[in-house]
Amino acid sequence: MYDIITFGSAAQDINVKSKDFKVLKGQEDFITGEGICLNLGSKIDVEDIFMTIGGSGVNTASTFAKQGFKTAICCAIGVDMSGLEIVRDLKNSRIDTRFVVKKKEARTTTSVIISMPNTDRTILISIGASGLFGEKDIQWKKIKGSRWFYLAPLKDSFCDCFEKLVDFAKENNIKVACNPSKQQLSLPEEKLKNILSKVDILFLNQEEASFVTKIPFIEEQNIFKKIGQLGAGVAVMTKGGDGVVASDGKYLYSAKVNPNRKIVDTTGAGDSFSSGFLSDYIRNNGDIEKAIQLGLANSEANLSEIGAKSGLLEKNSKFERAKVLKQNL
Repeated sequence: MYDIITFGSAAQDINVKSKDFKVLKGQEDFITGEGICLNLGSKIDVEDIFMTIGGSGVNTASTFAKQGFKTAICCAIGVDMSGLEIVRDLKNSRIDTRFVVKKKEARTTTSVIISMPNTDRTILISIGASGLFGEKDIQWKKIKGSRWFYLAPLKDSFCDCFEKLVDFAKENNIKVACNPSKQQLSLPEEKLKNILSKVDILFLNQEEASFVTKIPFIEEQNIFKKIGQLGAGVAVMTKGGDGVVASDGKYLYSAKVNPNRKIVDTTGAGDSFSSGFLSDYIRNNGDIEKAIQLGLANSEANLSEIGAKSGLLEKNSKFERAKVLKQNL
């Protein structure tokens, strides 16, 4: 019997930092209005290169294990050194690896994370093996013995398992927490509504919440009312540096981030929040206020170190609890 099984990517992350990377502004050339610029044909000095383990499935599983839950992961890796290192890391973290699948036809998912002082990071990613995980790779009979499924963002063939996993969980009295990718949120409206109506906790960032509801993310109450119409149980919307808002369909719960938090690396911040939230939600029988507090504290601890799953809080770690405001929806 597992407390929770995560489904998502497993990746080798290569973190590259340099003050010589330049930011180039250009609304026409870059979706975000800014891009990274390097001198063509030059050698660029970097301060350091860090090799870390990441991927949304691994990141969230790491929090659950640290929080004392019996945890397993369903993911795909390549038959290469990166894949071996990921399995070694998972085992050292007390995460069951029996559902990890090896794909001979692709390399392990690899991300190159480019960062510079006082600005956001940019990630170059090769999906590789994670995108090849499919329905046939899931040991359906053996995953029945779990209290929760956590579905991290799923892409490519892995995304095709979305509906089947949620239906399987419903049929076997397994609760589901989900942080869907844009690919998942782009499913036909009726199909998506049918899936989300069976989800117990839905995690979205502001852009995703606006995308799925077709409502500007500043209209928070309207967004949560629309998500409620989609049928999800508890909905949580993260807002980056502006904090988080959650709803159980009756009330809105909101909290700000610590303004004095130390930010070294933002990679994995969303994963560390959602897995921290779910950990306390399970432990305290659905207490959303406490769940938000652990989620924010876990994310803050993760932000303070390099690596998508570094700094995560252990069970019973002491931390400063954020003030959570509660109001009618």
